[in-house]
Amino acid sequence: MTAAPEPAGDPGRIDVVCAAAGTALAVPPGTSILAAVRRAGLEVPAACPDASCGMCETRVLEGRPDHRDGVLTAEERASGETMMICVSRATTARLVLDL
Repeated sequence: MTAAPEPAGDPGRIDVVCAAAGTALAVPPGTSILAAVRRAGLEVPAACPDASCGMCETRVLEGRPDHRDGVLTAEERASGETMMICVSRATTARLVLDL
């Protein structure tokens, strides 16, 4: 599966709170959430750069994901309970993740 096309008008910076780690990050446009959390020292498994493996699937506690993967079903996307943090962004300015 391939990543969904990136929607026009990236919302810009996303504030990501890693609830379990107690860490807050500012993720700028052009930087994946996965890259930002790894830079902050969190270990998140991922075996691919394009959400085809599904390993980086992360539970969303607050906020609304902008799904850009080809892994989740339409129902899973609609629920907003998880997201692939290697490619997806957010439609809200803040996400709280179970990391």
